[in-house]
Amino acid sequence: MIFVLAHLLNIFSFVFGAVVGSFLNVCIYRIPAGSSIATPSSHCPHCKKPIRFYDNIPILSYVVLRGRCRTCNEKIPIIYPAVEALTALISLSLFLKYGPSLQYLIAFLFASALIVITFIDLEHQIIPDVISLPGIPLFAIAAVLVMDITLWESLIGVLIGGGVLFAIAFGYELITKREGMGGGDIKLLAMIGGFFGWKSLIFILLVSSFVGAIIGISVILFKGQDMKYAIPFGPFLSIAAVAYIFWGTHFMNFLLYR
Repeated sequence: MIFVLAHLLNIFSFVFGAVVGSFLNVCIYRIPAGSSIATPSSHCPHCKKPIRFYDNIPILSYVVLRGRCRTCNEKIPIIYPAVEALTALISLSLFLKYGPSLQYLIAFLFASALIVITFIDLEHQIIPDVISLPGIPLFAIAAVLVMDITLWESLIGVLIGGGVLFAIAFGYELITKREGMGGGDIKLLAMIGGFFGWKSLIFILLVSSFVGAIIGISVILFKGQDMKYAIPFGPFLSIAAVAYIFWGTHFMNFLLYR
């Protein structure tokens, strides 16, 4: 009985994540445009017709409709089911780690914010202040109250997270005479540092820089872009932050106590 209940809860966490992912798609599409995320209801990006409730089932509807709008038959961007599937997988992974707890909900909310930031930054090369600025105090408070992070760890994480990238951005601009990192990245790392505490920034900066370097070199080699080609850093910070949830503690233990 317990085994069956556990599997049902796992399935629920996946479905819940997919449903939230559908809402995140709305945020990703509308926030950069300055539109309301509440109204109007979901509609086709091509013909603007409202999507029927039975055509708005996360992931499944895209498969049934073969990736096309039922009304105008135009292709629906693959990003929509991709975001839903990614959010569902992260929800399930966090549920397996934390179980049915407040920690799961807070960690999932944090990861959801990172998903929205990632896809907006990839498409528009901006990190919206409407997420990062309120996210700094809100996630810092949640970390202290729920995630077992001390107040000082969180506050120092905010200061160091924002300060490190500000110093890097300032130095880069001073040397090259061009902007290499936007203020959005600075605020994002401050939000991440506030949620995980300052010690996490070692892991997050190492991983994000490594992944960013690999992707950057790949773009230069395969697309023939030069070093001036702008690659948003926010997605790499977000990837590293999610990775820290699952492997960061093991890394820090290895680094400090080996």
